[in-house]
Amino acid sequence: MDARGGAGAAIIAARPVVVAALAARFRDLDLAEDGFADASELALRQFAHHPLPANMAGWLHVAARRRIIDRLRRDARLVRIVEQSGLEPEADAEEPDAVSDFDPRIPDERLRLIFICCHPAIAPDARAALTLRVVCGVPTERIAAAFLMAVPAMYQRLTRAKAKIREAQVPFETPPQHLWGERLAAVLTTLEIGYALAYQDAGSSEPTADLGLEVLRLAAMLAELVPGDPEVLGLAALVQLAESRRAARIDRDGCMVPLSEQDAARWDAALIASAATLMEQAAALGCSGPYQVMAALHLTHARRRNGQRTDWQAIVRLYDVLLMMRPGAVVAINRALALAQVEGPRAGFDALEALQGPALDRYRPWHAARAYLQAAMGDMAAARASYRAALALNPPRAERLYLEAAFRETSA
Repeated sequence: MDARGGAGAAIIAARPVVVAALAARFRDLDLAEDGFADASELALRQFAHHPLPANMAGWLHVAARRRIIDRLRRDARLVRIVEQSGLEPEADAEEPDAVSDFDPRIPDERLRLIFICCHPAIAPDARAALTLRVVCGVPTERIAAAFLMAVPAMYQRLTRAKAKIREAQVPFETPPQHLWGERLAAVLTTLEIGYALAYQDAGSSEPTADLGLEVLRLAAMLAELVPGDPEVLGLAALVQLAESRRAARIDRDGCMVPLSEQDAARWDAALIASAATLMEQAAALGCSGPYQVMAALHLTHARRRNGQRTDWQAIVRLYDVLLMMRPGAVVAINRALALAQVEGPRAGFDALEALQGPALDRYRPWHAARAYLQAAMGDMAAARASYRAALALNPPRAERLYLEAAFRETSA
């Protein structure tokens, strides 16, 4: 990797903590994102041919803070925002190049910012999207795909959510824990979708490559903070179980390996055991929910780690329960694939066909699932067409290699 590429990777990795710290300090999401973008551009120039600083996050934090203060000096909001942030502008008036040796500790504000973005004043359908964009740095295009939305519509949703935070004067503080309930569902949804986006990138080749480990950390932290909420425990278990398979998800050529074909001996036994403990704690609380059901689905697969066969009938039953709790296309697609294991590919394909709709045309797993089942039924021409449709939707590298190999098999 060249110097510029190394700087780019370091910038992407630093983004969540830097943007969260800037947003908490200046109390403005757009300022935080713009300041980080300015600092990133400066870093790419400065470190194109020079060694990276020991702490890229610290460097970017200082450079972004100074860029923001320079911008605020030219803005009518200067007095109000500087007073709120407690900053003295002149104290940071050095040239940006002078920060190359600065190595501060940056407070980890990410969980706080997640709760801010999930404030009740923001429309429920915008909270998770806003958090994924601002806190996690997920590109708007990928968020739109996750929500089965057109990109322009998602841009508008994010813009309205940021404006609402300003207009409603949402406080940039973590609410008291007794008020977490009204935001907790949106926080869990955000972490779930964030992890789903990371999970799709089996080879960690996308800009959000570290998002899976970040959600793993945040979900575990939330489980420690709210141990009496079974759904919080369920989400933490769900992420641990999915993350336990990380080492087995790609082969030596970087190609994605489907769950049913993975070497279960490579799954992380410690994470599986930790997740099982969390699920026992959740069950003892006596209130079931979708995250516990999803965790149970993953735990059913995880039993293969101990030499047991996958109980596909149990998996179909769990998906039936999940569909009652949370009806939707994503759950229905996964149920159809499980049903194919029990009743054959035709039954699974018929279940998929019942889901057709314009939004699914933008959903890559839908096309991939159809292709897999069409090939299993022997309809290779239809399978090739579905694989082409999936490949046209810009899959991450590991998935693309898998889809291309499967496409070639239908042409043999």
